[in-house]
Amino acid sequence: MSGRRGLLILTGLLILVLVLGVLVGETALQPREYLSAFTDPAGPAGEILWTLRAPRAVVAALVGAGLGLAGAALQGLLRNPLADPGVLGVSASAGLGAGVAIALGLAAIPFAIEGAALFGALVSGALVVFLAARFREPEALILLGVSISAFAGALTSLIYNFAASPIMATEVLSWMLGSVANRDWPDVARLIPPLVVGAAMVAWSARGLTMLTLGEETAALSGLPMARLRAAAVGGAALLAGAAVASAGVIGFVGLAAPHLVRRGAGDDPGRTLLPSALAGAGLLVLADLASRVIPTEQELKLGVVTALFGAPLFALVAWRASRSWRR
Repeated sequence: MSGRRGLLILTGLLILVLVLGVLVGETALQPREYLSAFTDPAGPAGEILWTLRAPRAVVAALVGAGLGLAGAALQGLLRNPLADPGVLGVSASAGLGAGVAIALGLAAIPFAIEGAALFGALVSGALVVFLAARFREPEALILLGVSISAFAGALTSLIYNFAASPIMATEVLSWMLGSVANRDWPDVARLIPPLVVGAAMVAWSARGLTMLTLGEETAALSGLPMARLRAAAVGGAALLAGAAVASAGVIGFVGLAAPHLVRRGAGDDPGRTLLPSALAGAGLLVLADLASRVIPTEQELKLGVVTALFGAPLFALVAWRASRSWRR
């Protein structure tokens, strides 16, 4: 599958799942109600489609695209197929920021939790960028990221431990499990700017990611500003992951699995994997959110739970197929 053809297929699939995300939901509509939603967007059916489902599907697509793009950038930078936004501690730090905001009783303030989560991600990302300039070895950066993630996770556990009430602990846990329920168009507008900035930083670093496949010494002799490109990749991935967590909570496996699904079509070039990974991540998360809505349960499944239930077997299949190619 050629690169252009692959992009067209991924774009078409994304449009298809977005349409399904708008048309399908827990509330079944009759054909005449769908027609009414198009002719009278302010009517009851129009409210369901355009006020409830459409912004939710778009937020899921944007979050998935951010996670998929961040995962592709980190896998290319660290030259590690197991890298994802969580490996550098960004997701855990964003979750910690949200947990602190909830524990301080700031949930009633509009956008306080989202702002705190984004701030936590940016602090972690800035620390990783600072360390990346001093530790060029991927293994060192991974170990440092794991340390940041473990420390942020320990602090989040302290919030559970010292929660003033079970309700507060439940709110923190609910955030950590991830969801795009009850999102609206202003949420979409707030999510787009950090995603655009993060995507631009990652796109600028694409040349460096491609050059790193030839080794650190070759990359250093290429004449490219590798230090700045490396920092842009880390900073962009941190911003993408932070914006995603701030909008939808902690969601796993999307940033890990999306690059693997498209890597063969991109020819194992990290630079060429970026855009397909974003499209694949967007489609995966819209499908996961759709599954969380239509699976018949008394209480709607959290998005992070669905991505883990379906993402883990999917990634195991991808890893098994990759291992077969390695043995040849």
